[in-house]
Amino acid sequence: MGNPEGESDRCPIRPYFDRRLKLAFHGSRVTSDAGLLAYGKLDDALELTASASDAICDHRTGKNGWHGVIGLLRQSVYGRLAGYEDVNDADRLGRDPAMHWIVGGKAVERGGASTSEMGRLETELLATDDNLAALPELSGIRIDRVHHRNPPKLIVLDMDSSVRPSHGDQEGTAYNGLFGRTCYHPLFVFNQFGDLERCALRPGNVHSAHEWRDVLDPVVARYRDRLLRRYFRGDAAFALPGIYEFLKAESFKYAIRLPANKVLQDSIAPPLKRLVSRPPNGVRRYLANFRYLAASWTKPRRVIAKVEWHPGELYPRVGFIVTNLSRPAERVVAFYNQRGTA
Repeated sequence: MGNPEGESDRCPIRPYFDRRLKLAFHGSRVTSDAGLLAYGKLDDALELTASASDAICDHRTGKNGWHGVIGLLRQSVYGRLAGYEDVNDADRLGRDPAMHWIVGGKAVERGGASTSEMGRLETELLATDDNLAALPELSGIRIDRVHHRNPPKLIVLDMDSSVRPSHGDQEGTAYNGLFGRTCYHPLFVFNQFGDLERCALRPGNVHSAHEWRDVLDPVVARYRDRLLRRYFRGDAAFALPGIYEFLKAESFKYAIRLPANKVLQDSIAPPLKRLVSRPPNGVRRYLANFRYLAASWTKPRRVIAKVEWHPGELYPRVGFIVTNLSRPAERVVAFYNQRGTA
């Protein structure tokens, strides 16, 4: 009979260290990245990197390779975790004592991968069509493993785009007027714990919400059959009718910033007028709650307006949030403001 409390499949996390590993000081074999060892053992206990073995295909046919694809992937990931942004430092990292144990296998005795080996991993092995399709799934696989041990009661998805500066004539790079530079324009989905649920690398000149469904739908699908509360937050770029309808169909509550326009401004005219009195010493904040129907919407939706008068500023700071939450306006604004921590 299984555990009557239903905990038989969630044993305690216990990192196990190889007894061959000893800490000592030798001037010729010093590492500045010993902290990676603790991350590596937690990785082993949760089988985070090992889970990639079922998704990533190793198309190499040679028999003289020292390192498996998972060992190479660990060196790539942990090298970046230690602050090395590309594979140029792979030769030095391959000789680092801590990296020997991170990569594991033959690397413990022979050393990690070289720059050329890491280059082939990232430009050839991982660049195949099937591996490119598998890589975006890895974040979700790892998050699900953690949630299996400690199931959350709710999930909050934060969607946002960012800028990745590029140099030279790289494929897909383009000038973005908003950021004022040549770049890529990736799209991200994080959860409330700060974990990356999914991402997509896009050309630098696309709209912030470009291909939002391709990124958001696989994440939503993973949580579709789970018994938890679902929430979504996004900035004004994601104030699109298609997103509203998609989230409603998936039982998501949302709070999305709404671009200002004259109709919205006229709806909150009184708080926008400066009071004829002594300037305040602190921030004066006003909230308004009303129904609004945009030309592209099929029905009115709830909109919350926030007006803040700050000391020393001539004009107020105004923001609008469209939401299907039923909680008070103050709590909706507080919920939306938390997206800045993702």
